[in-house]
Parts: sequence; structure tokens; C-alpha cells
Amino acid sequence: MSSLQLFNTLTGKQEPFVPLNKGKVGIYVCGPTVYDHAHLGHAKSYISFDVLVRHLRALGYRVRYVQNITDVGHLTDDADEGEDKISKRAVLERLEPMEIVEKYTASFFQDMDALGNLRPDISPRASAHILEQIGMVQRLLDKGHAYEKNGSVYFSVASFHAYGKLSKRFIDAEQDKPSRIDSNPEKRAIEDFALWKRAESNHLMSWPSPWGQGYPGWHLECSAMSMKYLGDTLDIHAGGLENVFPHHECEIAQSESVTGKPFARYWLHNNMVTVHGTKMGKSLGNFIRLRDLFQRFHPQHVRFVILSSHYRHPLDFTEQSLLAAAKGHARLSGAWHLAKRHAQKEEEMQLGISLKELIPPQSFFSEIFQEALTALDDDLNTPRALAALFEVTKAVYKTQDSNESSLFFYEALQVFESIGRNILGLQPVENLVVGGKAPELIQILLNLREEMRKRKDWKLADDIRTQLAAIGILLEDTPKETRYTITDVL
Repeated sequence: MSSLQLFNTLTGKQEPFVPLNKGKVGIYVCGPTVYDHAHLGHAKSYISFDVLVRHLRALGYRVRYVQNITDVGHLTDDADEGEDKISKRAVLERLEPMEIVEKYTASFFQDMDALGNLRPDISPRASAHILEQIGMVQRLLDKGHAYEKNGSVYFSVASFHAYGKLSKRFIDAEQDKPSRIDSNPEKRAIEDFALWKRAESNHLMSWPSPWGQGYPGWHLECSAMSMKYLGDTLDIHAGGLENVFPHHECEIAQSESVTGKPFARYWLHNNMVTVHGTKMGKSLGNFIRLRDLFQRFHPQHVRFVILSSHYRHPLDFTEQSLLAAAKGHARLSGAWHLAKRHAQKEEEMQLGISLKELIPPQSFFSEIFQEALTALDDDLNTPRALAALFEVTKAVYKTQDSNESSLFFYEALQVFESIGRNILGLQPVENLVVGGKAPELIQILLNLREEMRKRKDWKLADDIRTQLAAIGILLEDTPKETRYTITDVL
């Protein structure tokens, strides 16, 4: 159906994408553990895979997008020990665990909506799928892949000989033994991991099971929920690079041990966020919550800076990079609005139709449009797709004062809408001013220019127009009024 190629972590190479069922794609993306507000790392991951979903749909695939909500079982050391992250937060805030879940789930979706991400088709909660998880544990016990000890159930890694095929950390090589080890005497081997954990009497979140009161392991949740909604074999499983081991490795082991089938055909992983070259983390004091960032920068600027870096590359976040993104987005927005105003037949536009019908081959923009699609087919190369949009931007600014037909601007607008909005999830922000009294000052200059025109002082009127353009404020004279477009952040 397409020439889309994706880098598959499982094979370590870029491959043509071919879904299990023609025309349909099932995608599972590891969702957030909802014990705090979303941060910049969440933005990078979910924007990256939002573009994947959008591009697949634009190519004509019917996509089912599942992104879970982890509301139990994710412990503070990301393995089998420590406190439940949500229970710990509940104690700190003196709330019920499910109050914490509701509070931070709502916050997460608010932030994702602000960034322009599409909502997943299904957002299953771990706590609502306890029966499925218990059933999966029982099947693993019945098949000899798990064992029970004092009310906890562990997966026997030795029973799954392909363990390590995703992360390339094979337990039969001494130098590649897992680094996350513990001294839990209940385990037969240090690499075994918990499927079901016994709950102590003071544990806030637990459920009855055949092995006693307890709660599911973090790895188990994703397997049970993804297979419930996408079947035994997923087309695409995606998440952060930090989840390759142990989380995704354990998902593969338990899932394939239950079904005897490949768990996911393509594994996609986005790289980490650094802040001034240092990995972002709460313990380092460089942890950036999105809602704090949105108080200073428009969410579209955050999206823009993330799209400016390939999803598999690290994103180094700095104040300068975000300011540059704000300026770039402002310039793009200005051209987008100019194209819309010049496209006289905008009420007849069919935005969002099949990509093949959008730009005719003879169009000035056909080659640029194809460059953007080729970039996105090349493992979602969003920086190259953005570069194509800026070729359109350059053409629009160059042509705005000419006698070019409205069709030229109509086709430019089609590229902005089909590539920029529908696939990259960008939206034009009109005349964004960061604080100050710039709009009032601009209006004073417009009034002064209008007075000069009435006096037929064309030189001074043109000088005002030229000097405003030099600082990113473009003027457009119409029979009724003079409009302005800001192409830089003021």
C-alpha cells in the first residue's frame, strides 16, 4: 500500500512496513504511569508516535491505536522492588490512590490535547483489566513458564530461550547478565521477574487472586491489555528507548510463552530528552513539566522543537532551541495564513482527502509535496518534512505581492494542511505576541501609514511597510483594511 519504512529495534535495521492484515494496523504505545504531571519526555514520545498514527491514516490504513494508562503495579525501581509509584504519591498528597489516578490522568490528556496529539482509540487502565492479567498468569503457570512462591508468581526466564532478542542482553553470556538484579530469596534466578506480587496488609492497592491478595507486575499489564484489543500479534509496539530492557523484553517473553506466536512485528523506540546535554530527571533538578513550560511558550512551539529532531535521536532541550522553534513556527504560521487569505476558493477546498489527489503533478508544489511524503516514509523523518514545508513558506512570502493566481496559494495551502496539520499535527498560530504592547504599537504605525497614504506621501508609507517587514511584520493592503502578519515572535 505504501513505501513506508520503519526502523525495527528487533532486527536492528530499517524495513518496509507490511501489516499482518492488509489495510489494517494495530499499534500499542506504552502509556504514562499517572502519578505526576506529564513532562517533556512524554511530549517527545507521544508526539513522535502521534505522527506515526497520522501518517499511516493519511496513507489509507485503518489504524487502531491503543495507549494504556498504568494506574497500579509500577514500582519505584522499575523492577520488582520498591513502593508502588501511585500509592507513594497518594500518601504524600493524603488522597486515595484512585484520586491520584483521576487527577493525573486528566492532567495528562489536557497536556496531550494542548500539544495537538490525537486521542488514542482505546486507553485501557491496568486496574480495569485485573481479570485478564490473572488469566494470563494462570496460563503461564499451566505451561510451566512461571512458578508461585508465598503468594507471588514469577516468570522463569530460563524457560524462554529467546529472552534477550530485543535488547541483545542474553543471560547465557556472563558479561550480558541483567544489571537490574536483586536478592529476593523467592526467585529461582536473579533474572526472573514478577508477574503477580503478594500484597502486604498495609498495601493500598490489591485484588484477590488464586494465590492470595496481590497486584499485577508492571510488565504483565501491557501484554494483557495489548493482546486483548489488538490480538496475539501486534503490528507495531512502540515506547521509549529506556523501556527496551527490562520492560519490553519481559513483555515479549511472557506474551510469546502464552501464545507461541510473535508478540510484535515492529518495535519502535524514541530516544531520550536531555537538558543542556544532561539526561532529564527529577533527581537532577532539571525535570520539566509541560504545564510549566506552557506558561512561557505556546504548546505548538514545544511540538515544533520536537519535530525538528528525528524521533530516534536524542533531543537536547535548551532555552535557545525553544526560542528558535518559536521563531520558525511563527514564520511558518505567517505563510500559512497568507496562503489561506490569497486562496480565493478556500470555501471549496477538500482538506484531508487522499494524498494522491491533493497536488497535481504539474503543480509548482508537487515536487516539494513528494519530498515531504518521502521524508515521512523514511522512518518518519520529520526534520526533512519540516524543511519541505519551509520551501513552501519561502515560495509564499516571495510571491505574496505578485499577481500569482489564487490556485498557486490554494495548492500551497493544501501542502500546509495535508503535511503540516494532518500528519505533523502542526497548527498556525496567528500573530503571536509574547507579552508587551506590540499589537497597540503596530496599530499606531498602521494608523500613521494610513494617514501618509491619504496625504499621498507614498515614500513614507512605503518606508513604514519596509521597516516593519524587516522585523517580521508583513502588511497586506485590501480594499477594506490593512492586515498584518507577524512572521517572528515579538
